Amino acid sequence: MSDAVIRVPAEGRDRLAVIAESRGTSIRALVQEFAESMLTDEERRERAEQTRAYLAKHFGFEVTDEESAAMGRKLREAFAQLRADAA
Repeated sequence: MSDAVIRVPAEGRDRLAVIAESRGTSIRALVQEFAESMLTDEERRERAEQTRAYLAKHFGFEVTDEESAAMGRKLREAFAQLRADAA
């Protein structure tokens, strides 16, 4: 696999360096880990459908679009609060 150059502002590079150092890794490995762990919108939709199918098959629980949207809002609010508390 060949490497690629990604240009970011100096502030972003410096932040990545601090995060990488705190984890005992390199910026390269940190960016690779990020790229491998993030899902595209399509992948998220596929996982959501797989989860719904699993819940329906194994537990008889049908998750509606409204319930899914409500849970998404609650999770976003909780993560926002965690970020605010950490700041």
